[in-house]
Amino acid sequence: MCLAVPGRVESIFEDNGTRMGKVDFGGVIKNVCLAYLPDIQVGDYTIVHVGFAISRIDEATAEETLKTFESLGLLEEELADLRETEFEPGDVGQP
Repeated sequence: MCLAVPGRVESIFEDNGTRMGKVDFGGVIKNVCLAYLPDIQVGDYTIVHVGFAISRIDEATAEETLKTFESLGLLEEELADLRETEFEPGDVGQP
């Protein structure tokens, strides 16, 4: 499956002129394109889909979403997909 998963922005950096961030998805940290959210800051929560941050959300919403995914049996599957997929700087493309 390929859901949009909430994560916390841990750091922000530039890669070839593209705003990127390291985002923590419950212990799985991935590089994510932040180009669609130019105002997002370290510590903010975001919804990420296929390597792109698409929306900023508050911490309570992120936690509620993760609990819902878990109760539906989807969280572990999505985290496993994230562990297997590495978005590196330079991988920026179309969502």
